[in-house]
Amino acid sequence: MSRRVVVTGMGAVSPLGMSVESTWESLLAGKSGAGPVRAFDASGFLVRIACEVKGFDVEAFMDKRDARKMDLCTQYAVAAGTMAWKDAGFDGGGFDPEATGVIVGSGVGGIQTFGTQHSILMEKGPRRVSPFFIPMMIADMPSGAISIKLGLKGPNFATVSACASGAHAIGVAFRAIARGDADVVVSGGAEAAVCPIALAGFANMKAISTRNDDPEKASRPFDADRDGFVLGEGAGIVVLEELERAKARGARVHAEVVGYAATADAHHITAPAPDGEGGARAMATAIADAGIAPEDIQYVNAHGTSTPLNDKFETAALKTVFGDHVAKLAVSSTKSMTGHLLGAAGGVEFIFTALATRESVIPPTINYETPDPECDLDYVPNQAREANVTFALTNSFGFGGHNAVLAVRRFEE
Repeated sequence: MSRRVVVTGMGAVSPLGMSVESTWESLLAGKSGAGPVRAFDASGFLVRIACEVKGFDVEAFMDKRDARKMDLCTQYAVAAGTMAWKDAGFDGGGFDPEATGVIVGSGVGGIQTFGTQHSILMEKGPRRVSPFFIPMMIADMPSGAISIKLGLKGPNFATVSACASGAHAIGVAFRAIARGDADVVVSGGAEAAVCPIALAGFANMKAISTRNDDPEKASRPFDADRDGFVLGEGAGIVVLEELERAKARGARVHAEVVGYAATADAHHITAPAPDGEGGARAMATAIADAGIAPEDIQYVNAHGTSTPLNDKFETAALKTVFGDHVAKLAVSSTKSMTGHLLGAAGGVEFIFTALATRESVIPPTINYETPDPECDLDYVPNQAREANVTFALTNSFGFGGHNAVLAVRRFEE
């Protein structure tokens, strides 16, 4: 149970770029990935903006015939997983397939396929529904497709916990390696929910911003004028590896995973528990799991959705966990730039947190213009900040009261 777990590979497909490097560069520059919806005609929708992936070339990662049998969610996962695998140095071999797993989360899986095939069913009848509908739609297919492409035969499954799915996947992967169930795990989250039925559903529950005329300003976590999140899409995948194995093969280590916690609010299907009670327990437990004190944390990558309740209660939870140290804590929400990638959020935000420790720089919370008296912490407003980050947390909270928190340490032998 004491095996150390490190990050040796990272890959991303995001609204800010087609790689970890391009995404990170845009993030530090404070660029927004939001804009008018281009994937379909949203002119009749209450909300007509999203953070879409731009310029994705699926044929750079797989044969077009294989891609046609995958939902876009799975295509993003395979692309990011392939990049992470190459970054880890495994694309030329050097791994044990039976000791290498894949655990990738998705909140809604193949929802684009579901919507398209339902329309075909209603318009053309049951005989015209695709025979690939089921394997394209189910949420475990990102894990399955990565496993098939890379030939990985270890633990393989999906985590589904709404917007905490990607973080839960990485946490479970961390535990699997720490206890010896696997030596290497490809893990993270993937989502492709910018489609008519998802946009309409989120809009009608009043969860997403209606700033259609100013999309780049729409996601504004912790700002007093926030009115909801901006729907995003993409994938964030990492390769986690047992430290001694990584050292033996001369792998580059990006960061170390040192703690994980999962809790439940047991409160409401969409609203967080008052004062972020469940999230606070998750943060406190992840810190204890890492064997450190709250005062050791320099940075928190917040869930920070830009919704009225989440940001207020996450702020309260941070105060509960960190006490007086909260005044020295840097907190930022990268969703201000990426939008909310739902089940993929935990994956991409874990990558951002790892990079903050490696690069000694904290990404900003953009669009922070009007302070909210109930959100009064240091949210690294509008500009990235150089800082020595030894320990950091990344928070992911999901509908249903699911909370996942990961603790990351700058790698030091």
